[in-house]
Amino acid sequence: MTGPIALPGAPLPIATNAQTQQQTHENAEMRRAAEEFESVFLSEMLAPMFESLDTEGLGGGGMGEQIFRPMLVERYAESISRAGGVGIADSIVREFMRMQEAELATPEAGDGADR
Repeated sequence: MTGPIALPGAPLPIATNAQTQQQTHENAEMRRAAEEFESVFLSEMLAPMFESLDTEGLGGGGMGEQIFRPMLVERYAESISRAGGVGIADSIVREFMRMQEAELATPEAGDGADR
């Protein structure tokens, strides 16, 4: 996203409502992607815990439980992530923001090439 360029000594450009909304939307998308990644990570970490549980016998779910257990684990991971997670999503969002700031701070030559 490229905005207006401020000349030295000129007043700083004021962000328009559309720019603010775009930035808010981008931040929300970054947060969603980070939480989704955390959810997938947690799902992979939780899966081995449930693999050792027996599904046969009294109180066991049998074949149905074996089939639907991976979906249950995914939902557990999504719930943990939405409830604040374990901090992975926060770290990812910080890294996204750092990368975005570094990209905006990179000076460009007159020909548009990064230096």
